[in-house]
Order: sequence, then structure tokens, then C-alpha cells
Amino acid sequence: MFSRPSLALGLVAASSLVAAGPCDIYSSGGTPCVAAHSTTRALYSAFSGSLYQVKRGSDNTTTNIAPLSAGGVANAGAQDTFCASTTCLITIIYDQSGRGNHLTQAPPGGFRGPETNGYDNLAGATGAPVTLNGQKAYGVFISPGTGYRNDAASGTATGDGAQGMYAVVDGTHYNNGCCFDYGNAETSNTDTGSGHMEAIYFGTCTIWGFGSGNGPWIMADLENNLFSGQKTGLNSADPTISDRFITSAVKGEANQWAIRGGNAASGSLSTYYSGVRPSGYNPMHKEGAIILGIGGDNSISAQGTFYEGVMTSGYPSDATEASVQANIVAAKYATTSLTSGAALSVGSSISLQATTPGYTTRYIAHTGATVNTQIVSSSSSTALKQQASWTVETGLGNSACFSFQSVDTPGSYIRHDNFVLQLNANDGSKQFAEDATFCPQSGLDGQGSSIRAWGYPTRWFRHYNNVTYAASNGGVHFFDASSLFNDDASFKISTGFA
Repeated sequence: MFSRPSLALGLVAASSLVAAGPCDIYSSGGTPCVAAHSTTRALYSAFSGSLYQVKRGSDNTTTNIAPLSAGGVANAGAQDTFCASTTCLITIIYDQSGRGNHLTQAPPGGFRGPETNGYDNLAGATGAPVTLNGQKAYGVFISPGTGYRNDAASGTATGDGAQGMYAVVDGTHYNNGCCFDYGNAETSNTDTGSGHMEAIYFGTCTIWGFGSGNGPWIMADLENNLFSGQKTGLNSADPTISDRFITSAVKGEANQWAIRGGNAASGSLSTYYSGVRPSGYNPMHKEGAIILGIGGDNSISAQGTFYEGVMTSGYPSDATEASVQANIVAAKYATTSLTSGAALSVGSSISLQATTPGYTTRYIAHTGATVNTQIVSSSSSTALKQQASWTVETGLGNSACFSFQSVDTPGSYIRHDNFVLQLNANDGSKQFAEDATFCPQSGLDGQGSSIRAWGYPTRWFRHYNNVTYAASNGGVHFFDASSLFNDDASFKISTGFA
């Protein structure tokens, strides 16, 4: 007689059941999903409901995005049509388990978010395009300050109850902030003590635990500590893992827990830790809320990209997780273009002309470190022409996008700093590289190009009172005003003046 884990393996192997989704496999293994979140695909073979909801900036209306077919990939085309010529945010990530454990904009807690009334930001809907088996979909790009939560979840583990979790993440998008998490957290949005969380963490934070090499690492956020193993500090068995797509997994039961991970595009999972609980964490005191992109107390300084993840009832076997990993690999996650519209050529000199009526004689230029718009023409001085010309470079923070180097100040680039565009010398840091990387898109107003910040996909080049910003379409800053946003954020790209 087959055991449950063997049956789970069979679900992947049997030709008549190759369509089994991750949550079908967990269920067959005796550890059913109690929360299942993905903006890229259905996680049950029969699921055909809504995966997520987007809201567009032009009229603040919403629409739900479902799979193309039951058990299939998200209908990215429906999102693209709905969001055409405007901006869109992901407002809800629906729970596919049937328990209603949907993720929505995280409220303030121990830390306040940057949005109105201390809420966290919502993710831009187009910041993380990928393909699954050749079909386009969008992940959830978490910038610092962005977070989702459910404080009234149903069926998630509480106390010392057993659970499992996995999340597919972008292994190249991370930082050392606290905390890019997915999993079980406090219901109060505050730190209520050690053991009140059990969530997956991905990043390079070294304040508590860390693994071998320079990171990033998969760790467990158990509250008041990120653990890479049984003790605080180094666990050399927890390796740096930086594949483009990563399967990260954490599971726990009474005085036993494990960290597992692997390449989500090929191969199997490895175990980085499996053993007893750390001192002071047995028994656990889990509260059952669900978080994405933040810490349990609403710590908001981390970044990362989430594609799919689940939480289970019970402690999944390694065999069940092996079958889930095989299913993830079979989904064939792959990268796709981060840019659209007019093609840019690395090494070329360009100018960026405003398209807002009444401002079309103005071009993005700089005065010292201030990036602004100035009236420029063929009869302008050589100095002004150089200040309004930019050399296109491969993106410092992501080679799929671009950076813009000053023609008259070599080694200095346009970067955003507190969402104000500045011209600064490249200091070689990871932060500078990311702040100086931008992804051009087809112009929001139907003209030229709109230039989106790679690290903050809700923010775009925008001129406002002749100064330039990384602005969102509606937001808490004066330069985020929605009036004329599409015009102010669209620029005609032509050959540079110098």
C-alpha cells in the first residue's frame, strides 16, 4: 500500500495527472494548503477563479485577473488591456484555497508605512514580468515600503501547530533590510515576542542569523531573530543562493523545523537545516496572520519579488515537497523584457523632450546636481546642449534596463534620492546602482516613452514645476499629483544635442 508521500510523487509522474497543482500535491500528501497566493498561475489544477485584482490610475476602477484556463497561467493580456495608457497597482492577491485568506494593503503596526494613515504601499502591477511555459505573467515586485497582510486568516497554524510554506522568489532582487517575508505572523502588526512568527525570509540581513558566503540566504523569521539554523549567527550549511528563480521553503512542528531551497527552474530541493528549535523558541506561539514583503511588526525596509507561495496545515514530508518542486520546475519560469516602446542603443547620446502641452520646448537637463527641464534648441550654448544630453548605458542595477550618464559630467548618472531625480557620481554601491536604473516603457500619453524606476515600479520620470522626480500617479508627495501625470511622465527620445 502506498504512503501519502508516495502518492504525492505519483501525482507528478502519472501521465493522466500531470496537471496536478502544488496544492493538489500537498493535499495528497496529507498537508493541505490553507492559503495559496500567486499572481502568475493557478495552484490547483481545477482553479479558475480570480488570482489577483488590479486598480488603474486613470479612473481608480478595478478588475480581477484569472487564469487563461483552469489550472493555468494568469491572463496577463487582460491586465495589459485594462492598464493600457495608465498605471496599475495590485490591490488584492486572492487566496486560492477557498478559505478567503486574501492579502491586501498592509496597515500600520510597530512601524508605519509611507502611504496615507501609515498604510504600506501597493505593488505596481507591471514591475515583474515573466513567462511560464512561454506565457506572459506578472509577479509582485516589493519595493521598500510595500507590503500585504491578512490579520484574520482562517485555518493557519497557531501556537505550536504544524505548518509548511514555500515561496518562489527572484534570487537577484533583495537587500539587507528587514524583512522580505512570506508566512505566519502576529495578528496585531506588532512584535509580541519570540516564536510568535514563522515565515520565510530571503535577503542579506546579517543582524541575527546568516549563512555562508555573502548571501542572499533563505532563512526563517521566527520573530526577534532571523535564523539560518539552530543558533543565532552563522550556519555554514545555509548557502548563498542567487538563481534567477528560487524555491524557498520553511516548515515547523513541535520542536522541529527545517529550511529548504533550490533553483525553481531546474533540479531538486536541498535541506539547509533540519532539527530542533532554537533556544527560547520551543514551544512556538504562532498567531496565524499572513504577511508578504514585510516583517511581523510591519518592518518595511526590505525588497524582493514574489511569484507564488502557499501555507499548509501540517508538516509536509520531504517527498511531498520534492513533488511540489517538480511541479514548479515544470511551470518553466523564465525572464522576459522589462522595457517596451522605442528601442534604446547602449552608447548612444539621447535627449528627452517634454510632451506636456506648453512645455514641449523643454528637455531634461541638469544644473549641478539638480535634474530639471530647461528650454533647449539647436541655437543654445554648447554647455546647455551638453547638460541636456545623456549617454545610454546598460542598467547599473539590472542589465535588462538602462542607466543615463551625463555627457558633460562623465561618471555621474541620473538617480532618484528620496524620489527626487539627482545627478550624482557613481559610488559603486548596490544602492546607487539600483537607484540609477530605469526601464523605459511606451509613453503613457501615447507619445514617446515613459521611464520607470526599476527599484520602484510605481514611480516614473516626471517633470513638475520644471524639476524632475520619480513620481507615482497619485500619492503622498506634492509631485505625485494625478493631474497631467501621463503628459508630465512622457518624453520624446531623440538624438542628443551633444
